[in-house]
Amino acid sequence: MFFAGLPSTGKSLLVHQLSHVAAERGRRVHLLQWDVARPAFEASPAGRRHPQADGVTRPVIRRAVGLWAREAIVRWNREHPGTEHLLVGETPFVGGRLIELARPLQDAAEGLLADASCRFALALPSAGVRRHLEAERGRRAEHPLHPREREDAPPHVLSALWREIAGVAGRLGVAPPGDAARTPYDPVWYRSVYERILRHRRVDVVALDVILPAEALSPYDFAAPPPDLIPSEAEAERFVEDVERRYPAPAALDEEIARWWEV
Repeated sequence: MFFAGLPSTGKSLLVHQLSHVAAERGRRVHLLQWDVARPAFEASPAGRRHPQADGVTRPVIRRAVGLWAREAIVRWNREHPGTEHLLVGETPFVGGRLIELARPLQDAAEGLLADASCRFALALPSAGVRRHLEAERGRRAEHPLHPREREDAPPHVLSALWREIAGVAGRLGVAPPGDAARTPYDPVWYRSVYERILRHRRVDVVALDVILPAEALSPYDFAAPPPDLIPSEAEAERFVEDVERRYPAPAALDEEIARWWEV
């Protein structure tokens, strides 16, 4: 089960709650999360050549994480064949973050990602819930409840990511072109963009219109922390170097990442 959507749409809380419910029912949960896996790539010797710029992950790192994730899912499935195991993940997609999981590719991961047993759930907050989540992100940026919250997208990045989604909505014809990027969060546009991106996958929409009392809860705090899918330093190094070889001209990758929504 992969929860798709922008940062500050409730994905992490849904991952947290589903993981606890599944564990209580005897499932053995494993996690795949963008903000948990990504730092390993940036910390690798090759990844240090591509540091963040103003809190934004570089295109080389984004592509490396996505390619690694497909391979990691295949390995996880091979090592955990029993139905008692459950992989739960977060797939932001915006800006090319794990967009490789939405794209149909000719590899061993495709059959798993397209299977009926694999679902992509779109976290769809109402406008009011989204405002609350953005304000909460700002508060957590100043006073994190868990060390991993320091890896979450800061407030100014949240605004930039929404403008990017609104711009895509204009290009796809689901929003008026031109003015879309200046429009506040619109759940209709948001849903339309993500459903278009996920047209090759099995999608469920999770409408969120109630503000839950989670101010004192960190979505990274688990009663029994599930194991994370995280690359080794050697794996992170290999995938970053592979992307560098594929794109000797960085501008070519920049252009692809700019069209990340073309799935």
